[in-house]
Amino acid sequence: MRHKGRQALSFLTVNGRVRVCRVRWHAPGEGSAAPIDALLDRAQRTFSTGLREMACRLDLSSASFHKTAENLRRLASLEISGESVRQLVEEEGKRAARQVRRGRLELDWNASDCRTEEGTTRVYVGCDGVKVPLATDQEKRKRRATIKQKRQRSGKRQRPLPPCKKGADDAYKEFRVVTAYDESQTRRAVAVTSGDCEQTGRLMRNMALQLRLADADESIANVDGAPWIRNQLLLHQIAAHVNLDYYHLKDYAQRTRREVYGEQSDEGRAWRDELMRLFLEEGAQPAWEYLLEWRKTLRGRKRTAADRLLGYVTERLDMIRYREFRQRGWQIGSGPTEAQCKTTTSRLKGRGRRWDAPAAEGLMALAALDASNAWNSWWATPDAIAA
Repeated sequence: MRHKGRQALSFLTVNGRVRVCRVRWHAPGEGSAAPIDALLDRAQRTFSTGLREMACRLDLSSASFHKTAENLRRLASLEISGESVRQLVEEEGKRAARQVRRGRLELDWNASDCRTEEGTTRVYVGCDGVKVPLATDQEKRKRRATIKQKRQRSGKRQRPLPPCKKGADDAYKEFRVVTAYDESQTRRAVAVTSGDCEQTGRLMRNMALQLRLADADESIANVDGAPWIRNQLLLHQIAAHVNLDYYHLKDYAQRTRREVYGEQSDEGRAWRDELMRLFLEEGAQPAWEYLLEWRKTLRGRKRTAADRLLGYVTERLDMIRYREFRQRGWQIGSGPTEAQCKTTTSRLKGRGRRWDAPAAEGLMALAALDASNAWNSWWATPDAIAA
């Protein structure tokens, strides 16, 4: 390769912008190369790993990418545009999501670390869906028209806009959140996907393999009543014990109470309390028989409401195991999973926020890294990030 002279290059780092001049080499048929770049920046990017981590960390609790850029400017005197922050954060998020899908998320715990006071190892798993706001085709066209108007008003000659990506069919799409945690919730793993139920099942399987869930003395799943979640848990043998979340069932009973008795009826409250007591203390079968007898006293739309509740319970009768779980000292609610649905989507939801599905999944993946206490280990391995 022949010496082609020196060429300037700059890197934006947490300590400011660094400018270097390095030699470029060229050979016919092979192209040009600057070998020193691999030493200056192992990922061969113009933003250092430290800057990328800082931008992603600030963006987790920010209202917009422009606000993140402003915070970087005020806190670290780093000059970077909001658009550059957007591209940087979304790229890192997509990379994190890919690594998680491949089962390469490095966690500092597994099932053998989840010991209870009784000396057994116990791990809870959960899965739930959460709605994410997406940009539709109409919204994308409207945004593009606004950008073109701004460009025309500026009077500056600019590069052509990239081709417009296709928008979502609906304004909201259900993403899936998968969790695993110990009894005290000090150890936690969170993963997200925008895929369908089969992709979510594979994500569960990868997490179970990574945590060596099969080695746990007690593997427990508290999930809502969605049939696909139970089917994926059984298909991939994720948990030995599957339970219907107590609060989902109570909420369904509460809605039925309002339809049958009205909002302020003391009789309705007494019926609900007795039903949930039976579920908790005597088991699913006595509660189901109580519902059958109660249904016989109803007519018209009230009986229709009772039929809906009976259908819901009948389909999930083998999952209602509150009495057994309480006797064994196990949790009966999916609150930790519900909490992660809020945590991973907090950056996505807000006035005027609409996303492409891959970008939304990436931002949720970064939030999941933080929730899994894997943030530091992830950013300490730039080779994995650049893969």
